[in-house]
Amino acid sequence: MTVRRFEVSVVTAADGSATVFSPWLSGKLAAIHYLKTDFADGVDFTITSEATGEGLWVEANVNAATARYPRAATHNSSGVAALYASGGTAVQAPITLGRDRVKIAIAAGGNAKSGKFLILIED
Repeated sequence: MTVRRFEVSVVTAADGSATVFSPWLSGKLAAIHYLKTDFADGVDFTITSEATGEGLWVEANVNAATARYPRAATHNSSGVAALYASGGTAVQAPITLGRDRVKIAIAAGGNAKSGKFLILIED
């Protein structure tokens, strides 16, 4: 297994917002790391797949560097949610990107503030 790392830098506008895109990616999304530079405390992230709009990481009021390991619920061939036990917890699997970009939208980041995201993709 090979893991590739992509770094995406973000600088906010005067209103504290920004939208940036990763390079084109293919593979299983292993993790997204937020490396705080000087975004204001309480920054909000909405990180999605550009092609499908699938949510990869949506979180409000982030104050410190952190990492998330996004997963998606799985389904059987009939479209029924796969569960570990009847009425139990959903079975989750890594999200796969196929020649897609990760869209990072920032709100409440502060005037002209910056941060970085590391996106890890497994081949």
